[in-house]
Amino acid sequence: MATTATPVAEICAGAKRASRTLATLGSGIRNSALEAIASALVQSTAEILEANARDLEAGRESGLSEALIDRLTLDERRVEQMAAGARKIAALPDPVGEVIDGFRLPNGLDVRKVRVPLGVVAVVYEARPNVTIDAAALCLKSGNAIVLRGSSTASHSNAVLAGIAAAAATDAGLPEGALSLVAGGGRAELAELATQTGTIDLIIPRGGEGLKAALKGVATVPVIYAASGNCHVYVDATADLEAAQAIVLNAKLQRPGVCNAAETLLVHADVADAFLPGVLDALGQAGVTLHGDDRARASVGGAALIDAATDDDWDTEYLALELAVGVVDSTAEAIAHINAHGSGHSEAIVTRDTESARTFQLAVDAACVYVNASTRFTDGGEFGMGAEIGNSTQKLHARGPIGLRELCSFKYLVEGAGHVRP
Repeated sequence: MATTATPVAEICAGAKRASRTLATLGSGIRNSALEAIASALVQSTAEILEANARDLEAGRESGLSEALIDRLTLDERRVEQMAAGARKIAALPDPVGEVIDGFRLPNGLDVRKVRVPLGVVAVVYEARPNVTIDAAALCLKSGNAIVLRGSSTASHSNAVLAGIAAAAATDAGLPEGALSLVAGGGRAELAELATQTGTIDLIIPRGGEGLKAALKGVATVPVIYAASGNCHVYVDATADLEAAQAIVLNAKLQRPGVCNAAETLLVHADVADAFLPGVLDALGQAGVTLHGDDRARASVGGAALIDAATDDDWDTEYLALELAVGVVDSTAEAIAHINAHGSGHSEAIVTRDTESARTFQLAVDAACVYVNASTRFTDGGEFGMGAEIGNSTQKLHARGPIGLRELCSFKYLVEGAGHVRP
């Protein structure tokens, strides 16, 4: 496995060579490689957890938040989940060679539009070592070579995971260089990776706005931003308030440090007095710090403590036990708030009104829009993709969870019988 002991350009060139072989391999070899990776992970659990313990110790000493510590933490169950995820991806239909469209031209030429690998995908990510395996499995299954670049906070974990996966994949028949890790966290190194035009076909950053901004300033290769999630739950006037409370609590509490967790709760004025005291009391008891507008604070009636929200609260992805709360007068006002402050990730409405639901679905500008369901379902695994590299908040090529098909391009295969153009 390559690391930064080898220059970035050389790593990327090796990945490009490997990608050309990968594109010709049958799905059986790629599936066998993922099965081998899964088995190797389970067999190496002790080694993985020992490396992760070193990262956790350093993280706590450096003052990482509890949300980031949670993202960084591996245990036996999470290692087993990584292995299970690799196996699920292996079992999925192969996207490579899938016929998207096919037709015969009037002149007799047969045309097929088929999926093909992108080539070399670089994935830049922060804190979460499980991304090492999820991203590698998705890329290898879809016939792509992958260059991984994790953060310094997970350097030991990423190095061990990538090393185990690369060795298993090579032993199973994949070419050397199909999976490489660029270790370390320097911005100069990131800039070099993001400018490998000719070898890197796509770079996917999975992290906060700081990482996104750092790449925007330097990248010369195509980028799909798996960016932040400032997600909202809107409780409409007709909502089933019991279901609404369950959805809000799940969206905020089930795992607060992830991008599909709710960061803002909006409630229709007609149900604010009936709904907010109970749900905010439950959130407060769970340790959530609340920031509300004047009407939200007035509706609480002393059932829970809630701070006054500032302008910044509506634009903040807390990734922690914090929530902004606002009261609105209509679905249209909720939509306007979401489109002004949301990040285009995941948004939810709780309602029993078909017209409100339909309007919300059509007007909210986000990759995933939910009716009567938690935002926490925005996930490649939950969507049947096996896993994901991230959630794209862009609109070109890929939007929402980035899975196997999103890691493919296409080409036209044209067959004739001596045809020449007159």
